[in-house]
Amino acid sequence: MRPLTVHLDPATHQALSDLADAQGRTPEQVVVEAVRRYLATEETAVRETAERLAGAHADLLRRLGE
Repeated sequence: MRPLTVHLDPATHQALSDLADAQGRTPEQVVVEAVRRYLATEETAVRETAERLAGAHADLLRRLGE
């Protein structure tokens, strides 16, 4: 795993530490899970948008491919 530095304001850092402590995990574990969830959500949103646009412009895309 490659290291990544994230700068958090004191309140966010404290909230992260508190959550991790309450869950019996490290702050790093909480952040990794949060980033993975965010990426999955955004990937789904981008895919759905691309599929919607492809459907809306299918005729144009077909003509461009000819």
